[in-house]
Amino acid sequence: MRLAHMSGISKIIAIGMLAAMFVLLFFSQYSDTAIMDELAHIPAGYSYLTRQDMRLNPEHPPLIKDLAALPLLLLRPNFPVNVPAWQEDLNGQWTMGSIFLYESGNDADQILHWARFPLLLLAIFFGWLFFSWVRRHYGEKVALLALFFYAFSPTFIAHSRYVTTDLAAAFGFFIGIAGFLAYLQNPSRRRLLYAGVLLGIALSLKFSTFLLLPFFMLFGALWVFLSEFDELRTLPVFIKRAQRYVAKALRLFGAIILMTSIALVVIWAVYQFHVWNYPTARQVSDTATTLRSFGIRPLAGTVTWMADKPVLRPIAQYLFGLLMVIQRASGGNTTYFLGEVSAAGWRAYFPILYLLKEQLVFHILTVIALLFGIQNLRRAREKTFAAFVEWLRDNAVLTVSFTFTAFYWFFSIRSPLNIGVRHILPTLPFVYLLVSRQIVRWIHTHERFEPQSFWGTIHLLWRRFIGATRRYAVLLALLLWGFVSVLSTFPHFLSYYNALAGGTMNGYRYAVDSNYDWGQDLGRLAQFIKKESIEHIALDYFGGGSPRYYLGEVFEPWQSAKGKPKGYFAVSATFLQGAQGTPVNGFRIEPEDRYRWLEGEEPIARAGTSIFIYRLE
Repeated sequence: MRLAHMSGISKIIAIGMLAAMFVLLFFSQYSDTAIMDELAHIPAGYSYLTRQDMRLNPEHPPLIKDLAALPLLLLRPNFPVNVPAWQEDLNGQWTMGSIFLYESGNDADQILHWARFPLLLLAIFFGWLFFSWVRRHYGEKVALLALFFYAFSPTFIAHSRYVTTDLAAAFGFFIGIAGFLAYLQNPSRRRLLYAGVLLGIALSLKFSTFLLLPFFMLFGALWVFLSEFDELRTLPVFIKRAQRYVAKALRLFGAIILMTSIALVVIWAVYQFHVWNYPTARQVSDTATTLRSFGIRPLAGTVTWMADKPVLRPIAQYLFGLLMVIQRASGGNTTYFLGEVSAAGWRAYFPILYLLKEQLVFHILTVIALLFGIQNLRRAREKTFAAFVEWLRDNAVLTVSFTFTAFYWFFSIRSPLNIGVRHILPTLPFVYLLVSRQIVRWIHTHERFEPQSFWGTIHLLWRRFIGATRRYAVLLALLLWGFVSVLSTFPHFLSYYNALAGGTMNGYRYAVDSNYDWGQDLGRLAQFIKKESIEHIALDYFGGGSPRYYLGEVFEPWQSAKGKPKGYFAVSATFLQGAQGTPVNGFRIEPEDRYRWLEGEEPIARAGTSIFIYRLE
């Protein structure tokens, strides 16, 4: 009865946290104009549902864009197809996005709000799944703490409010790993089918989830070793151990191949819908032209060959997008980081941004969790390899969480595509779980000793109850600090930086783009212009918004090379930092593009956090 009562209370608390998260998500995004990626994703999703034609934005799988476009079916916005961007251009997603949102008589803000709404709901659903999964494995306290980290993470809040694939990637990795682990712990045909379907859904959300396939192989090999360790030790000859391990591993790899086959069926069904009205000749032409520079020519040729085969067309379109992502990732992306500008990437990029853009409270708790873990290792009664293997096997959820985080970070750190901390979003729920489990154990752990007297017993009780109370007080104080920190950031969650970076208003000094300035503040610039009755402003804007749509004739497009304008001038942080940073690794910035004429000038205001406004003489 008491357990049922506690379960009810924990669910109420969880619902309360998710409700608070939804309020922050909904109201913080309401005044944000289109960020860069929405300009491509929203029209693409609407074209998929209404035309079953995937010529736009093939470098991202369709499911999350479909979800975002569902409410637009009720609005029935004008989607012109008699324009070159649709009829002639090769993946004319950016031009088509501008036409659809700003040049076709549609209400751009209405479209944005309706398209974002399903993503908000997905974030809440994801949070509930995460809470339920953790609670099932490690109890209510761990689950509630992990959910707190999720619901009030500035990173998750920031990237759950826009029509992008980042939340989708985190969700896809989570359901894929949860389904696979469920099969490993209790193999059955039903669980294999379940894992295969979840894998297919994950692969249809973002191409980075393709990493699930090598991860399944890697963790599968580890799991066979862990689960068979006791039996392997009983075999006297090494060759016998190797034979048994290989036999078990091959059986599991066979199951993974079956999961992948099921996932392939799911992908085929999803993509079949999306290429139904995509002209075959157009699909072949788009594929061949885009992959002309792809390094592995036989692979590009095979995908192009598949593109006009009726049964293979859906898989060809999936592989086409996957190869586009590989091609882009290998080339990197020009970006600013710690005063430098490069397209080659930095190995320190993700570690430093993780340190600066997750809450300082969480980092403090992570340090406590690590120190507590080290202390436990030192005090462990049995420090043998067999005990270590047993712990890993008995704590499969923690093992898979740590292994996946290390695996994913390994690829992220080595990648030259450094455009935002959002790319490590898939690992964060697993990190939240690891830290939460340790913190809950830290609160309830006390030193072991046998009382030898009455006063010894009193001392023991003091340590157990008063000590735990003090730790609870520390935890609650830190969580309150974290909650207040999130509230004080509202509504500028995308630009959030913690105190180590000097706070949100100084974060642009470290990294911009989707870490700080993705175009979300154009509407706030329009509000500033109206409030100050500004009649003319020069603007260098980065983002998915249309300055002409929001600012009208007041706006004049500007770049550094045009020289110093007279009067009001506004520039996006991404462009300003990219121009004034130091080019490295062979990158070059022309002198006329470096905004030298802004040196010594101080902005008189900012639109939101990311657009700097100057008054120049």
